[in-house]
Amino acid sequence: MTLNQMSFTIVTGLSGAGKTQAMKALEDLGYFCIDNLPPALLRALVDLHEKSHEERRFAVAIDVRGREYFQHLTEALDWLDENGYRFKIIFLECRDSVLVRRFSETRRAHPLQTKGSIFESIEMEKKLLADVRNRADVILDTSVMKPVDLKVRLNSELTGRPLEQLLTIDLFSFGYKYGAPIDADIIFDVRFVPNPYYIEEFKDKTGKDRECAEYILKDETLQFFIDQFVTIISRLIPQYSKEGKNRLTIGIGCTGGQHRSVATVIEINQRLKQKGFMTSVRHREV
Repeated sequence: MTLNQMSFTIVTGLSGAGKTQAMKALEDLGYFCIDNLPPALLRALVDLHEKSHEERRFAVAIDVRGREYFQHLTEALDWLDENGYRFKIIFLECRDSVLVRRFSETRRAHPLQTKGSIFESIEMEKKLLADVRNRADVILDTSVMKPVDLKVRLNSELTGRPLEQLLTIDLFSFGYKYGAPIDADIIFDVRFVPNPYYIEEFKDKTGKDRECAEYILKDETLQFFIDQFVTIISRLIPQYSKEGKNRLTIGIGCTGGQHRSVATVIEINQRLKQKGFMTSVRHREV
């Protein structure tokens, strides 16, 4: 792995500002996430992965939970910079009143809390984090953010891609005679299409075969269904993404799961890919 292929996102900030939610969001966005890593171990992490042939993106949460180890953060960041590694610092902060409420609701103690008030602990933490905050590439105030809002902002800052392009549409065909699937978000039935099974030349073929697929797809009602399906799903994907969904599983069924559902899934997959959506395809009975 070359230096330019390995990049880090350092997530830090005030305790209670949402670092745990941020790490969950980054994991959904495809990052290899490590929480509460002592800064001195960043170099060891680089050494562990620099010979890998796979391009990877790392997200590392580092904050005052590391206590005495946190003081090495500036030194670790300087080392990454000097050696040509790409990294971005995301700093999360929040209004004091919201932080106090969050600690109260979760009944957790502030990492720096001693005998003083929680407000004093927050002020102490702000002083400790002042230098890294000044060095941050992105500063996010999470006072009024929901987890899905934080995910949208992180996606925007780090990838620049619309969130709906990160949702995977999992399309699969199945046969009702073998049981309806229990793992699908949405199920459609295409048994309204004439069944090729009863045509001798198609009986032993599947919807993957070109001649069989052409026979199935020439059905006008099926074409209407596919047109409407693609239109509806294209409109719904952004809404699913805004609600934090990362994968949408859609089952298309026919009687045996060999002909009609297979050809339909393949056709829908091609159309969705042309629109820029990420898809995966599987055929349960084939």
